[in-house]
Amino acid sequence: MKKSTKIAIYIIVACVVIIIGFFIVILNYAATPINPNGNKAAVIVDIPTGSSFVKTTEILNKAGLIKSRFLFYCLAFTKGATNAFRAGEYQLSDSMTPVEIIDKLLSREIKLYHIAIPENLTTKEIAERLVVFKFFDKETFLTLAIDHDFLNTLGIKAKSIEGYLFPENYIFDSSMDTRLIMKIMVHHFWKRVTPEMMKGAEELGFDINQFVTFASIVGKATDNRAEKPLISAVFHNRLKKGMRLQSDATAVYELENINGKITKNHLKRNSPYNTYMISGLPPSPIANPGIDSLNAVLYPAKVDYLYFVSKGDGSNYFSSSLEMHNRAINYYRHNKN
Repeated sequence: MKKSTKIAIYIIVACVVIIIGFFIVILNYAATPINPNGNKAAVIVDIPTGSSFVKTTEILNKAGLIKSRFLFYCLAFTKGATNAFRAGEYQLSDSMTPVEIIDKLLSREIKLYHIAIPENLTTKEIAERLVVFKFFDKETFLTLAIDHDFLNTLGIKAKSIEGYLFPENYIFDSSMDTRLIMKIMVHHFWKRVTPEMMKGAEELGFDINQFVTFASIVGKATDNRAEKPLISAVFHNRLKKGMRLQSDATAVYELENINGKITKNHLKRNSPYNTYMISGLPPSPIANPGIDSLNAVLYPAKVDYLYFVSKGDGSNYFSSSLEMHNRAINYYRHNKN
């Protein structure tokens, strides 16, 4: 056998041994926990949107979840994972093996946030509710809420997003930016407010903005689902008679630190939203109503009520005349005992 042939065989054998040895090292690395003595405490790792594989590796390394970057790169490459990680928050642990960490990132099992947005919150109140999640930016939210171009992309022909952030139980994750969260909420609005509902509003003489505005006033007037059609009937009847709506909630819209205490001075406030001072509906919604309030506008109760006063137990007393209304006020507000 020629000497050159022997050298070639030795080189081939050496390469094979090296390759086999390398794969043994990789397999051993892949199957060994990052910290065999780890306490299995969860580590939340946030992979920002647009992060490259190298950036993701840096984040994992800082979290103490990578022993060898080189071996981690090699393992990820063999699994075809270098471009497959999704942004979001992952719950990992140093007791996991590298292959388990990569599989977790490949499975895209990101941390989800279940967020309930109740009915009748204002846009500012929704922002305050969401700001506790670090992926949400309050200032961006409030800026976009009145951004004409952004509102147009959402199909909103109004000066603000107020009224179109549909109250719902949402599932968000940290890969979603503020703009996307707002789009999702408005998408739910257009999903629930059907063309048939908008047609019904038009038949009552309301455009979409007036329809939502009316519903927001109904929603603010009561949380009692059964009474919403009655509240709606009162406002419908007052509009037909040319009477002012006289909704307390409109009188304090845009004011802060009210804490539920509405005074006579509030009712005399000069504001385009104060329905004690203006006729008809205010220029835009005062909150984000739910489906019950929207339906109540379309289907008011067939009654002749013109007034209502709170009984103090979550329900209201309805009257058809001012005399009966004043007697009810006297009874429920001044003679509760």
